[in-house]
Amino acid sequence: MRNRRSRQAGLTLIEVLVAITLLALLSVGMMVAMQIGLSSFAKVDRKLMDNRRVSGAQRLLEQELEGIMPVVAPCGKEGRKFSFFSGEPQVLRLVSTFSLQDAWRGQPQILELFVIPGEDGVGFRLVVNEVPYPGPFGAGQLCLGVTPDPLSGSAVPKFLPPVPSGNSFVLADKLAYCHFVFLSPPLQPNLLPFWTDTWVRGGWPQAVRIEMAPMAPDFSRLQPISVVAPIFIHRNPDVPYGDF
Repeated sequence: MRNRRSRQAGLTLIEVLVAITLLALLSVGMMVAMQIGLSSFAKVDRKLMDNRRVSGAQRLLEQELEGIMPVVAPCGKEGRKFSFFSGEPQVLRLVSTFSLQDAWRGQPQILELFVIPGEDGVGFRLVVNEVPYPGPFGAGQLCLGVTPDPLSGSAVPKFLPPVPSGNSFVLADKLAYCHFVFLSPPLQPNLLPFWTDTWVRGGWPQAVRIEMAPMAPDFSRLQPISVVAPIFIHRNPDVPYGDF
């Protein structure tokens, strides 16, 4: 009797197949759950990185404009002194104590912020070139000359248009539009300051606004928005100072 019972103990082939099938289904279910979890984590991580990139770029723009230096430089061969600040609808040139590589701790930089077409000509990009500031005389060599503005008649320094390169840094991409606007002091004491898309006056504006908007708004993540930075410079470029 003992030997017969020992021969009858064990699992049948059907029971083994059922157990293997259940184990396989359980493993597949666990793999699917892990895949869904990892996919969700990757999506959240991408959105988080996009949000950090947008907020970081906007903060960089504010710091670059807040670090503007009141540089007065001789323009090219003519040697006529002018405030080193050039503002056009899609080009902004200035000297700032803030740089992308060294933040507030590095050497002052000549910044060229400008707008170029996006990838495959779709939308626009806001990029910046950084050139180490060589001093007023070195900066003045970038000026091609002073020409009168056709609308106001004011003398305006002219520069070569900025060119993107491998060292250009993309501050914002996939934009529907992007342009610069400048807050000009009032022309008369009884008037208010006004915004203009071209800076043709001497000195510096009271503020700079960078207007931009995304091509495809996505309200589930941060979007590039307009940046306004006040400029606190009260220097007269026609008055000589001992530190320049």
